[in-house]
Amino acid sequence: MNKNEIAIELRQKHLLFIKYIDSLNENDFVETANQKWSAGQQMDHIYRAIKPLVQALQLPHFVLKLLFGKANRNSKSYDDLVKKYLLKLESGGRAPARFIPRKIAITQKKNLVKRLKHVVEKLIVQVNKLTDHELDNLIMPHPLLGKITLREMMFFTIYHVEHHHQITKRNTTVE
Repeated sequence: MNKNEIAIELRQKHLLFIKYIDSLNENDFVETANQKWSAGQQMDHIYRAIKPLVQALQLPHFVLKLLFGKANRNSKSYDDLVKKYLLKLESGGRAPARFIPRKIAITQKKNLVKRLKHVVEKLIVQVNKLTDHELDNLIMPHPLLGKITLREMMFFTIYHVEHHHQITKRNTTVE
């Protein structure tokens, strides 16, 4: 996937997730099921995951290199990155505390939808500023996956929202 395809996928996957969550009634938005987060919490989690990524990408690229180094290997494919992530989850990997959502009330829905749309658009702006070379050579830490290339981070971000979208669908009555 080149950077243009990544930007398109980021927007499409997040907008599908946002549209689904926004369509939920109050009960489906706030209630938890199967010991999973509520739909509102799922959305808050996605927002919490993207916001620091946008902040990091706004740094000058030399700062990213100073902080994290540069890639010493080729980027994994989307499928290989997803397999690695799923293996980490299967072996007990969980979101660190800063990414765990608080309780979300129905009164927060409109603002949360707006904030997530906004941060996704900011992410896409940052992706569009990167070259394919930078996507494969700049790295940053992921809490479960370790240091990964920016391309892999974008692959993760695309998959991550799909993953939480599917969890939310399984735990709500709307289909």
